[in-house]
Amino acid sequence: MTDRIARLREQLEEPLLVTNPTNVAYLVGFNSSNTVLLVEEERVRLFTDFRYIQAARAVAGVEVVQTRRAVLGELAETLSGRIACESSHLTYDLFQTLERGGLDLVPRSAVVERLRAVKDETELATIRRACAITDRVFERLAAEVPFIGRTERDVSWDLTRLFHEEGGEGLAFESIVGAGPTGSRPHARAGDRTIGVGELVVIDAGCTIDGYASDCTRTFATGPIDGEAAAAYGVVRAAHAAALGAIRAGLPGLEADAVARRVVDDSPFAGMFGHGLGHGLGLDVHELPRMSTETSDVLEPGNVVTVEPGVYLDGRFGIRIEDDVVVTRDGIENLTGLGKDLVEVG
Repeated sequence: MTDRIARLREQLEEPLLVTNPTNVAYLVGFNSSNTVLLVEEERVRLFTDFRYIQAARAVAGVEVVQTRRAVLGELAETLSGRIACESSHLTYDLFQTLERGGLDLVPRSAVVERLRAVKDETELATIRRACAITDRVFERLAAEVPFIGRTERDVSWDLTRLFHEEGGEGLAFESIVGAGPTGSRPHARAGDRTIGVGELVVIDAGCTIDGYASDCTRTFATGPIDGEAAAAYGVVRAAHAAALGAIRAGLPGLEADAVARRVVDDSPFAGMFGHGLGHGLGLDVHELPRMSTETSDVLEPGNVVTVEPGVYLDGRFGIRIEDDVVVTRDGIENLTGLGKDLVEVG
């Protein structure tokens, strides 16, 4: 953790008040829903209330300060001077509370998040474990779990069970199970719709290990498909392969997205890939860097990103293929071992 604080200090022009709990956990290893970290040039102070104080005192390298439950309310009374704050996390109400207390607040954007975007070897090893578990879950899902005649929600519950059995510590997010027309919504929630024969089923799921997430998507079929659905699957697979072949350190996220998007837009399914190619993955399921039509991020060695092109025909079906990869100087390390062939489930 000392190295992370040192790297953060190199980015600071004034002390930084860290209010995002995920960033606090990243910097000093302390997980709490009610904590604030103040990183100064010569010391690091960790503020929390009575409920978490014993756990806080076990954190090495910080000065622990017990506060009232309203941590920032107390800090408004006790801190002074010019202090940077996390503009993307601190609410306007709390910003005003601190300003009224006399603090000269300097909004800073994504200072810690940019550090988090480049994973160290310990982080990469943890994400590899999460991805290996996810591979096993998807393999068992296809081989063991019945789809036809059951609801999307039932299949989602089976995913939860499989992740538990394979060693996942928790779900990284609510699993997506979208069959037929439900799958045409990229972030569909599993519902009471019964899965029928001859449908495409989008499964998007992941787990956490030591707080780090995996995120994988495969599209299954509940019987043979042909025609438009088969053509769409081939286009998504080609877009995915093109992106995997192009991603490397130094590539702008905008260009990575464009590689996959050109494949879709040069097909009969132009305009049906409506989201970005991918996003960073780590302590949060969605973090820096981004690969989309709206990003200025540039890929660096040690980034872990999802690669997930898709095609969605409104009210009919959706298709998405998603791997998790580590960006290297010359290309990628693919952490997802699942094949890309369309798998039939029963």
